[in-house]
Amino acid sequence: MPDPDEDFASFDRDESAPMDMFAALFEARGWSHEANGDEEVSAEYKGSWASYQIRAIWRGEDNSLQVIILPDVTVPSDKRNDIYRALGLINEQLWMGHFDIWSNNGILLFRHGSLLPPNGMLGIDQAQTIIDVAIDECERFYPVFQFIIWGDKSPEDAIASALVETHGEA
Repeated sequence: MPDPDEDFASFDRDESAPMDMFAALFEARGWSHEANGDEEVSAEYKGSWASYQIRAIWRGEDNSLQVIILPDVTVPSDKRNDIYRALGLINEQLWMGHFDIWSNNGILLFRHGSLLPPNGMLGIDQAQTIIDVAIDECERFYPVFQFIIWGDKSPEDAIASALVETHGEA
């Protein structure tokens, strides 16, 4: 009878330590990036609406990975209540991650946390999915924040305006 552990060991899973995997992913995509020790790697991505600072942070003691995307939006104090209301409406639509505001400086961010298996390894497919979903959500909701901050729209109107779906081609 074959040993099932032997079959599993020979299976190439394309896994690596999380910070190494993200550094390789950012490199492959041609994104400017830098490692900040063994527990953090950051990159910059130019999206449709803004340049996004991406930070992947690893905490080995509990095998937790956190990805933070900073879309270069600072919420003025007089707009925070409206943005918090919008965040509540937006976050209830998200399956992965959430938007938040750092209370001490009003910086808007998208955050996603993952627990990795006991070996602490991250697969390329998982790394790509985490980054792609986070960037997609930032791109999708960036106009909402701009409509509230600069356009004085209510959270509900900003979301309705930003999420108008187009069909076909112009």
